[in-house]
Amino acid sequence: MSSLSTDKNGRYRRILIFFGGIILHVIWWDLFIRRLPLLGNRVLASRPTRWRRWAGRFRRLAIEMGGVMIKLGQFLSARVDVLPPEITEELQGLQDEVPPVPSWIIFETLRIELGDLSARFVHVDEQPIAAASLGQAHRGQLLPVSENEPGESVVIKIQRPHIEEIVQVDLAALRVVARWIMRYRPIGRRADVPALLEEFAVTLYEELDYGQEIENAARFAAIFADDDGIYAPRIYREHCTSRVIVLEDVEAIKITDVTRITAVNINPAEVADRVLDAYFRQIFRERFFHADPHPGNLFIRPRDDVAWDPETESCPFVLIFIDFGMMGRVPNFVGNNLSKLLVSVTQKDAQKLTEAYRDLGFFLPGADLERITEAQAVLLERIWGRKLLDLARPDPQEVQELGKEFRDILFDFPFQIPQDFIYLGRALGMVSGLVSLLDPEINPWYQIEKYGLALLKEQMAEGPGEALREAIRPYLGLPGRIQRLVTAAENGRLQLQTSDKDLHRRLERVEKKLAQLNWSILAAASVISATLLFNRKQEKKP
Repeated sequence: MSSLSTDKNGRYRRILIFFGGIILHVIWWDLFIRRLPLLGNRVLASRPTRWRRWAGRFRRLAIEMGGVMIKLGQFLSARVDVLPPEITEELQGLQDEVPPVPSWIIFETLRIELGDLSARFVHVDEQPIAAASLGQAHRGQLLPVSENEPGESVVIKIQRPHIEEIVQVDLAALRVVARWIMRYRPIGRRADVPALLEEFAVTLYEELDYGQEIENAARFAAIFADDDGIYAPRIYREHCTSRVIVLEDVEAIKITDVTRITAVNINPAEVADRVLDAYFRQIFRERFFHADPHPGNLFIRPRDDVAWDPETESCPFVLIFIDFGMMGRVPNFVGNNLSKLLVSVTQKDAQKLTEAYRDLGFFLPGADLERITEAQAVLLERIWGRKLLDLARPDPQEVQELGKEFRDILFDFPFQIPQDFIYLGRALGMVSGLVSLLDPEINPWYQIEKYGLALLKEQMAEGPGEALREAIRPYLGLPGRIQRLVTAAENGRLQLQTSDKDLHRRLERVEKKLAQLNWSILAAASVISATLLFNRKQEKKP
């Protein structure tokens, strides 16, 4: 890392100069030149190239400076929901481009924290296996407990030197930038940028506290202690400090390496299902989730302790999570309103959908909720039945039509970014990308239905009042014929006159149809706000 890393004044000035340049660029091109006659369309057409160029400059700056700059770039690279692809695509490389600290420097930190390394380890590899913005990891081997057993293979995570001071300087500069951004009214009305930065800062300091990361790992392991398909590495607390973590070496297949996954007879679609299941459990049941699911933190390991038939089955596997420094928590009111949102989309109830978004804080005070409800009703009808990948690439003509129909909403744009969604939205966006890579035809609604219904049933058990009966009814509000079949079955009046083989085929067909329907429902839920945000980017022509 450059000497700028420890030059506090130099770092501070460089961050301010860089972001000041971006702000001046926006003022000059998008607020001044764009308004000149005959130049508006040219400015809009050149915007992707200009943003890609600035994103490239930021990526190079982050790699050189390290610290918060890399962490910020990694965060922005995952915000595909609100940032143009020219920015997110350019910054994605920051997940793997972090330069390591020279071994002689990082080993000095290790010796300060643990003392004589030969009293703990057989060896520690000088070459790091991973370098991150706040620390880096080296493989090693613990001294054997007994003479008859080899020492256990471990990974040693070591904090970068002076990283706390670097974080303080970088955050101080970014706080100034946040105040500058708030002067731009369209942003200032919709997002409390300083508050979002403070939440970002809190998470950063939690990542710097390795003691907190150890506790996070222990809690995560306890959550999935009863699940032999999810695993978190063991932590060797006796070798850990506030700046060093020693954990079990769980070397395995990177979750995005689909070629290797299929080569060992693991079905990538099953991996995608397990990732979704794990995250729905964390978010909707535990309300405590791994907030940094980038490919370097999730691995797949084939199981050799379970018998399976290669002719008819895929290889059993374990989904491994590592790095528990960035964990998210879902406030109760957010979790409750997310459930309401999903139910309203299931019923194509635009009114209840608007209410759920309102309660989650997506609308500015004074927003025309009736008009927003009209827009969401149209969106629900238009996107119903489409796959997530189709929705991620909307038809430009259709976007233009929607923009014309709801020009008043887009011009006023009464939407804001709720503070509680900063890490939840990031994690969900990253998970969505992972599962889409593993299985483009995935049906995430199965997981939503599974956890939503389970939670509502638990509420019914706690207090089976009429209100709770009404809450669960939407999940059972299937189309008329299916509802009548359900009622007949509940009353004992449903008779099936068919062979077991024929019944099995029929049930399989029904299951596939319901899966397709549920997939479409989820796609609608996940894209509504993103579509509105996308439409906003279609600037009003001069």
